[in-house]
Amino acid sequence: MAVNETGWIEGRVVRVDAKVVHVDKGDGVPVLAALRGSLFEDLDGKKNPVAVGDLVTVDPKSDPAALERVLPRRNYLARIASSHDPREQVLVANVDQLFIVGALKNPGFSSNRTDRILAACVWHQIPSILVFNKADLDGKGKRLQGYLDTYKNIPGLEILITSAKTGQGIDDLAARLPDRVSVFYGPSGAGKSTLLNVIQPGLNIKEGKISSYWKQGKHTTTYSKLHRMDNGGYVVDTPGIRVFRPHGLVRPNVRDLFLDFAVYQAKCQYANCTHDHEPGCAVADAVEEGLLPDTRYASYLSLLDEVDPGGAYDPDDAPMEPE
Repeated sequence: MAVNETGWIEGRVVRVDAKVVHVDKGDGVPVLAALRGSLFEDLDGKKNPVAVGDLVTVDPKSDPAALERVLPRRNYLARIASSHDPREQVLVANVDQLFIVGALKNPGFSSNRTDRILAACVWHQIPSILVFNKADLDGKGKRLQGYLDTYKNIPGLEILITSAKTGQGIDDLAARLPDRVSVFYGPSGAGKSTLLNVIQPGLNIKEGKISSYWKQGKHTTTYSKLHRMDNGGYVVDTPGIRVFRPHGLVRPNVRDLFLDFAVYQAKCQYANCTHDHEPGCAVADAVEEGLLPDTRYASYLSLLDEVDPGGAYDPDDAPMEPE
């Protein structure tokens, strides 16, 4: 526990409720603190003044204890709050790595959602690991091979294959967690909570069931929470969010968030090619020749259209890939 010259406690936010935050001061016993009104001043387009993972100072002598200050963030993951609220919603701050968990079956894997999170990780400078979960449901492994072919050429992207049922990949996943702040992100039902409960059973994170009718997960995590691990790290099990809209993007930024495009992008006829309509586009040619996955290109175009004020694309209408 760190105490500064004013007697304020420094700690990490592990949970945010409507009127109170839970701050881990280092001993595993969180302090509940109310937010000072000043934190809501000059939010500069942000929806929330504090997020899970924030390092903060708390005045324990106040009644109730009060969160006084949010310390500078080294990074954070954010999205547009909703289709009706354009503000930036910070989901988690001060992240060491983000695991994008997608199930090979039940629910079906969504390339569009995965590609958006990968792009957001590049945008916010968060290392990402792609986890293909429920490998035991993939039969002969045809789905997995197809997805591996799609993502294997993205520079710096680690890929793990896991199954909580058989234990496949669990040790590899667990080995990446000690002494780090790790975010688990993916749709409801993908198995995020199950994986974490297998790695550390005492976490007792509630696990979701799959709707037999819709083949989609039922929401069980309704807010982000930082869980302290026995190995010294923290994990964040985020709520299953169907649509992820990165915040703050403008059209020229989007092309640099798809790292597997870079080798072809350098060969485009125009240096500022958007890979949408220009002649001599080496990225579009690579897609036509099968050198770049068409699903990645489709995800790119949908995101490009979305950040264009005149774009008509609505990600809420994006279809899920068939099982």
